[in-house]
Amino acid sequence: MAATLKRRLAPVLVGCLAGILMVGCGGGERVRDLFFSLRPDVAVTPSPRSIPGTLRVTPMSARGFLAGSRIVYRTAAEPLQVQRYAQLLWEEVPARALADALTATLRAAGVFEHVITAGDPARADFLLTGELEHFEHRPTDATPHVLGQLSLTLVRGQGRQVLVARTYRAEVPVAVGPQGRTTPGAIIAAFNQLAGRLIEQVVADAQAMGGRLP
Repeated sequence: MAATLKRRLAPVLVGCLAGILMVGCGGGERVRDLFFSLRPDVAVTPSPRSIPGTLRVTPMSARGFLAGSRIVYRTAAEPLQVQRYAQLLWEEVPARALADALTATLRAAGVFEHVITAGDPARADFLLTGELEHFEHRPTDATPHVLGQLSLTLVRGQGRQVLVARTYRAEVPVAVGPQGRTTPGAIIAAFNQLAGRLIEQVVADAQAMGGRLP
């Protein structure tokens, strides 16, 4: 009985959030599209020693709905079904925004002597490529949260030898107000914390190498 009720309620809850969250369930007012910027909340310390050489951070890839601008969600009742909110969109696709933020953080922390992007003509000693595999809202889980997962590979610029290949994953709870309601602002705040945690994991791994690569 409880499982049946949960399956019935999940589409209602998500529908309220996706379509009429700003005016309340049952309201007749149409909500305009809302665009949000991904601004990761990152806190890292400067690297005691930079890895010699130049790192090029290439554009991060994504598949399916993650390659688009709509915010993605998945319900507990339909864990294999990926869905998109109708009115909640990213200003820039998350994979690109995350790669840009990672580049800026690696520079600021001095992890490598130099960090460049794909458009820079300078010769790179190392290439960092990756794929954003999950970046979604889980609104109907026992604890509503956002979940992210990305896989990164570091290779030598010459010969393309794989040096490091790792997957990073994190979850951040979404603030829920009275009567179990949330807001787009709370969802985006959680996504920004999530992106920051993923980036912090990457930077911490690089700094743990102590200025050396395998």
